[in-house]
Amino acid sequence: MSLSPEQRREYRAIAHNLKPVIIVGDKGLSEGLQDELDRALNDHELIKIKVASQDREARQQAIEALCESSKAELVQTIGKIAVILRRAKKPNPKLSNLLRTK
Repeated sequence: MSLSPEQRREYRAIAHNLKPVIIVGDKGLSEGLQDELDRALNDHELIKIKVASQDREARQQAIEALCESSKAELVQTIGKIAVILRRAKKPNPKLSNLLRTK
């Protein structure tokens, strides 16, 4: 599933006020981090991740690996922050960042 420019713009606007819920540290993509990412995507659908690495190349690889492993779509990357999206099968209206904004 690829996002259209209009969808990307809408998701970026929603994500603007969000705080990062996942922070990738020195340990990288551990199993615990993968589980937490999965839970966050199931609950919120649209989330921000912060990758603490100083190396731009390493940050990009980490973000791509996270998206691939969680089957999420990258919406935007700015510096150390990435916005990713994965639609839930049964979104929770109280938790979903997509449903709460409408």
